[in-house]
Amino acid sequence: MKRLLFVPLVLGPASFSVTAQETTAPNIVLIMCDDMGFSDLGCYGSEIQTPHIDSLASQGMHFSQFKNTGRSCPSRASLLTGRYQHQAGMGWMTAVDEHRPGYRGQISKEYPTIAEVMKANGYGTYMSGKWHVTVDGAFDAPNGSYPVQRGFDRYYGCLSGGGSYYSPTPVYNDLTPVTDFPDDYYYTTAISDSATSFIRQHPAQIPMFLYVAYYAPHLPLQAPADRVEKCMERYRAGYDVLRRQRFEKQKAMGLVPSDMELPEYDREFGGKRPSWEELSEDQRRQWVQDMATYAAMIEIMDDGIGQIVEAFREKGTLENTIFLFLSDNGATLEGGYLGQLMADLSNTPYRSYKQWCYQGGTSTPFIFTFGDTDKNPVKGGICRQPAHIIDLLPTCMDLASAIYPSRQFDHAQLPGISLLPAIEGKEIQPRTLFFEHQSSCAVISGHWKLVRNNRNEPWELIDLDADPFEQHDLSTRFPEKVKSLENEWNRWAEAHLVLPLEDKPWHERIDFYKNLNDDQSGREE
Repeated sequence: MKRLLFVPLVLGPASFSVTAQETTAPNIVLIMCDDMGFSDLGCYGSEIQTPHIDSLASQGMHFSQFKNTGRSCPSRASLLTGRYQHQAGMGWMTAVDEHRPGYRGQISKEYPTIAEVMKANGYGTYMSGKWHVTVDGAFDAPNGSYPVQRGFDRYYGCLSGGGSYYSPTPVYNDLTPVTDFPDDYYYTTAISDSATSFIRQHPAQIPMFLYVAYYAPHLPLQAPADRVEKCMERYRAGYDVLRRQRFEKQKAMGLVPSDMELPEYDREFGGKRPSWEELSEDQRRQWVQDMATYAAMIEIMDDGIGQIVEAFREKGTLENTIFLFLSDNGATLEGGYLGQLMADLSNTPYRSYKQWCYQGGTSTPFIFTFGDTDKNPVKGGICRQPAHIIDLLPTCMDLASAIYPSRQFDHAQLPGISLLPAIEGKEIQPRTLFFEHQSSCAVISGHWKLVRNNRNEPWELIDLDADPFEQHDLSTRFPEKVKSLENEWNRWAEAHLVLPLEDKPWHERIDFYKNLNDDQSGREE
């Protein structure tokens, strides 16, 4: 069966920028999926069948309070650079270069990427999948921001943020465009196959850093018919039943407090969230079809992750390999009315969706496991300490005993921290976490969260200990706390290139900045 468009090349030590030596440094596999909600894995309460991901969670540690930026390319920028996204030039989307320092539409060359860091420390570096940190105006010619120009020895995948699973564009094999797709091509499978090929070719004596960025389960909803059919029956119960079932599983697993009630987010639906019975028969039929397709997309990804794990096992290097898994943001309401009802299930038990800085937009499953299961301090443990996507680079550096490349910056200036103490069951240092996307803003400090839907709406103050689902605004009761956290957010925003905030609608924003700046090549001035 022809599935893979990746063209293999033999990789040897001469490919690296440092002299590679035989080492016991671990292989590190960082896997990120796209637009998947907090509850969409079996190990986070779902009916979706994800045995390979669940196995990683059962052998290692999974987190209940891991946060991302709430949107795709900002999360990728933070993952790649270890910086808040604005500081890395990716404050909004790749759709336009606004020629503002925090909003260049692609990651800045000012900071090394995680691949450049690992490569400088003797690692072979590979990426398979969605890039989405090069400005859209530079897809026809490499502009210095493509994966193999930012530290990856090999790359296979699509540079853009979306498109068909059967003919994504633009697909690159290193710097070579791929335009010919076999009849049975499916992007998720190609990502898994290319990652597996990288593993098999990589010299076993050199440590490997592999970043696998799945496009699934991002829209459009596309999966082979036989895989969708296998999922259909479980969704005929409807979202009310399934959401309740997921929540009860989460309580039993210890992912949410056992004394909490399942929240109903009526205001997210403009006043009242419809019950399953209130939908028409056609709407129910379409929701079942769509949700079964969504589930199939995740299950195909899970198959690929099993394939990747098995490739290390066959190579004899599994015990020296570490796996990290997360999603770039919460589930999306971009699929319209029925899509919002899907996202309401996917983000159980959290409020809101991708794009916003409420818990539903910024909460992700995060799984960490050693291939040598004896190294996992607590098998199947849950870490309830807050963590953030900016922590991934320092965590990988800690795992590799890596030194940050000596530009004008050093490791100590990274805003994130290593999560290894948390993996070992220790307390990590308390810190304040900040969020902004499309003028939706938030700050989390201890048990307090200040959040707003956009810059034109008032702040809400949430006590996360008592109200983890963000249902009760305490801003009028604690105005001094609101002012204190708002000042703290403003200081962060000023220092991290966030301001001024922009809230123009999508197409208006793109047109405005394109008309203002003809140069959309992404090349830095």
